Amino acid sequence: MLTANQVSLIFTVAMLAVTAYFLFGSIPLLILKHDNTMDSKFIRSFYITYFKFAIVVSTAAAISYAAAVRPIQAIGAMAIAILTLVLRFKVIPQMDQLGSEIREDNNLMAIPEFRKIHKSAITLNFAQLITVLGSLSFI
Repeated sequence: MLTANQVSLIFTVAMLAVTAYFLFGSIPLLILKHDNTMDSKFIRSFYITYFKFAIVVSTAAAISYAAAVRPIQAIGAMAIAILTLVLRFKVIPQMDQLGSEIREDNNLMAIPEFRKIHKSAITLNFAQLITVLGSLSFI
């Protein structure tokens, strides 16, 4: 039987894996021109998937930290879950709006805005990765 500390370590590694996988998967997507339906839909679906995985794994990590009586790590993991949830409801609608402007209106100004949101999401994902890596020294 696993101890609470071992379970929290497993979920920390899972947070690290999810964050790193999606970070390193999202960077190459910057080569896309973001100027057509497929680009914007793919990137949007990529981030929806990331947000779902990150929310589930960081919530599970927070619960496991609480069970292991590690309140600071539990608060940190829950903060990541909440931040990810907020980002999901902020970023995806913006991507939807800009994606429709690119498709329907052929709005050339929407393309750099979409890329800006994409880059911001990568930056926040990187910050989450650094946070999870930093937390490893406290386990």
